[in-house]
Amino acid sequence: MLEIQGIRVENGTKKEVYIGPSGYPMPAFLIAGREEGKTLLVTAQIHSGEYPGTPAVIRIGKNIDPVNVFGNVILMPCVNLSGFQSGYNAKIPEDNGNLNTDYPYAGKPVTDSISSFFIKEVFPKTDFILDLHSGGISEPLTPCLFYPSLSATEESLTVAKKLDIPWLVASENKKGQFSYPAHVMNIPGLLLERGYGGLCDEAWIHAFENDIRLAMDALGILSCEQCETCRKEMIRSVCYLRFKEDGLWYRKAEPGEEIAKGQVLGHTEDCFGNVLREYTAEEDGIVLYGNGGLKASKGHLAVAYGRNAYRQVLL
Repeated sequence: MLEIQGIRVENGTKKEVYIGPSGYPMPAFLIAGREEGKTLLVTAQIHSGEYPGTPAVIRIGKNIDPVNVFGNVILMPCVNLSGFQSGYNAKIPEDNGNLNTDYPYAGKPVTDSISSFFIKEVFPKTDFILDLHSGGISEPLTPCLFYPSLSATEESLTVAKKLDIPWLVASENKKGQFSYPAHVMNIPGLLLERGYGGLCDEAWIHAFENDIRLAMDALGILSCEQCETCRKEMIRSVCYLRFKEDGLWYRKAEPGEEIAKGQVLGHTEDCFGNVLREYTAEEDGIVLYGNGGLKASKGHLAVAYGRNAYRQVLL
């Protein structure tokens, strides 16, 4: 049996409901399996404008038969509902809060109420978290996932190794929908990245569906017939190159591209076409994601690449 905010779901049944803090209802599929087992939480659109995870979660919610489930599944296809409805790219429109960086509490009332809801009502009932993301409007990326490297690491990697994502990236972040519960509450979890550009490609949706099913299989919640997955590498350290000036950005390296030390990854120019600075790789690596737009803003990310010295092939 599963119960959240007084909503009871009996074994072998599911409900389509709204849950959340006062004044901020969020859609959810609450699924209680016929048999006891672990509880999986899946969230999408923590950042509005990152779309592919939403239809994937909805399809899983509609198609899953609770009679075949061992344990419970909490599916939340659109956490940042007001951001989605108002066309925001990432943040909570009511207070400009970010559910990754402003977590758990940042003095932003709506954002704080959402994180507090999860911390008090959902995370204590959760055994594993999948948080589905995509690259932003101007952030192309190669499919990757982030696992917590400071706590609940072994349990998180056990599931990560079963998913169909090639790059497993270590994260020491202690804020955010998966990072806070992992590093502070010791709840294993993963942040998955697929798609980019404010697009919602069918292939990305299908891949996220597959990820969710593979995770449920790995957790013993629901058997998945699809067992073959891609070759994987663990990346224990990432270099984040950030802009040192404002200007126009012209990138020269693509997500998934192998790069060598000293290779030019892009350059900035002023509005008269004069080169301001070249950005080069500090060591050999693999490009994960970065700025794919034109605007360069001082302090913002230009390119993120995994460092070859900290890469490990998983057999």
